[in-house]
Amino acid sequence: MNKVSGSAAEAVADIPDGASLAVGGFGLSGIPDVLIDALHKQEAVGLEVVSNNCGVDGRGLGILLAAGRIARVTGSYVGENKEFARQYLSGELEVELTPQGTLAERLRAGGAGIPAFYTPAGVGTQVAEGGLPWRYSPDGSVAVSSPPKETRDFSGRPYLLEHGITTDFALVRAWRGDRHGNLAFRRAAANFNPLAAMAGRVTIAEVEELVEPGELAPDDVHLPGVYVQRIVELTPEQAADKPIEKRTVSI
Repeated sequence: MNKVSGSAAEAVADIPDGASLAVGGFGLSGIPDVLIDALHKQEAVGLEVVSNNCGVDGRGLGILLAAGRIARVTGSYVGENKEFARQYLSGELEVELTPQGTLAERLRAGGAGIPAFYTPAGVGTQVAEGGLPWRYSPDGSVAVSSPPKETRDFSGRPYLLEHGITTDFALVRAWRGDRHGNLAFRRAAANFNPLAAMAGRVTIAEVEELVEPGELAPDDVHLPGVYVQRIVELTPEQAADKPIEKRTVSI
């Protein structure tokens, strides 16, 4: 039951080329920076990433993107990364944009063993009708576009069929965790982390504080250890390194 890995490098060593990854974080809040850095050094390529966003230039998933390691992204927000925009528009990157709430539920459903569900989000838009450009050709034409989604009425209201998401691996960050893999998240850093952890077949969590089993009260566990296969304990310096995406000051 001791799921603690010796290092971040050890924890991500078996992630192969072409693997799919669910990655926690919202902007730069709660991103598994240490695991992402270790994966960058590990040099796996052709990765398919599911994450709310793809980091920023030079931080988070942005470092994998800049290195050309990511082949496909399923996400809901991509507005803070110029390299992301360049790769997408030049045909180097395939992108599936999904409404944010739908993405959250697709990850949760996948982790709960639910293959698909209906949602009103996206009805009457290209999300439903298809035709959203997933990948461009180098000449600017659309090489791959989204397919239309199945629509069904419930109580006189239309809903779209969306599929649950499962991935080969998941990378997440937690505030506290024990050796059995039970995790607790703190404030906004919870965001997509529990959902990404549920969706991964092999979930790797970096934790700011590692405690012994029993030190986390049952009511304080946000994600049970059954969803987590590997734990990486951060150093105090790594735990304190929390970048701010947009700093706002008042005069």
